[in-house]
Amino acid sequence: MLHVTLRQLRVFESVARHLSFSRAAEELFLSQPAVSMQIKQLESLVGLPLFEQIGKKIYLTEAGKEVFHYSRAVAQQLSDMEHALNELKGLERGRLSIAVVSTANFFAPQLLARFVQQHPGVQVSLSVVNRETVLRQLAENEIDLAIMGLPPEGLDVRWQPFMENPLVVIAPPSHPLVKEKRIPMKRLAEEVFVIREPGSGTRGAMERFFAEHRVQLKTSMQMGTNEAIKQAVQAGMGLGVVSYHTIELELETKRLKVLDVVGFPIRRNWYLVHREHKRLSKVAEAFREFLLKHAERLMQNKTPEKAPA
Repeated sequence: MLHVTLRQLRVFESVARHLSFSRAAEELFLSQPAVSMQIKQLESLVGLPLFEQIGKKIYLTEAGKEVFHYSRAVAQQLSDMEHALNELKGLERGRLSIAVVSTANFFAPQLLARFVQQHPGVQVSLSVVNRETVLRQLAENEIDLAIMGLPPEGLDVRWQPFMENPLVVIAPPSHPLVKEKRIPMKRLAEEVFVIREPGSGTRGAMERFFAEHRVQLKTSMQMGTNEAIKQAVQAGMGLGVVSYHTIELELETKRLKVLDVVGFPIRRNWYLVHREHKRLSKVAEAFREFLLKHAERLMQNKTPEKAPA
């Protein structure tokens, strides 16, 4: 019988997931020599090498792939046990792990704060990342719940819309279109746009919308964040399409304006996503119900008026 410790499996799982000793050390708050020592001890117990180095990169050996498979299973069992114990404790204590796409970071902390006010014993881990990372975290079962603007395809997940996510056209206050009403959509083809990177949910929705209306936009550059889009638009580098929920401060300080374009806002939704067969803890289930019941009402003053007919 292998006398493998949970610590060794945890260290191995992190190295195998990142394929990096240094990144595993950062994640586990250990020194790199400590990580290397744990891996050497595990390899000694197994009797086979678990990693091989080719050039500057490391790869899992066949034995490493087997150990990785079982270490993930052990980690999942421990997570399930923790959830079950938290359910016995009720909502007085417990942990909630949630990931949100960067756009949702402009409202998610407010909703989480309201939830924690009702359940002050809950510990929340909030990860604000790009869509690709959220999908990876879902696929690898690293989080309880995710918030995103477009449900993923090809993943075994369950999703529910919980709040509107209207997309609007923004411009600097000095732009000549700011004073115009009911701007025809085709007029936007004469303008230059600053857009999000490929893979962004906002960019995908924008491209589909304009393609459906046979409007081809001119783009000047791509940006990796909504903050960068807003800064570029303020600097006069072009117009932008962003979620209305990301520009509350800029509208209050009059650094940006929403254009009155026929057909806008683009009506989308925010979605709450989790793995199809994941056993949600009592805390995660309570937060899911909280969003479905209260999110729209709590954010009702942060939604634009109906688009022109």
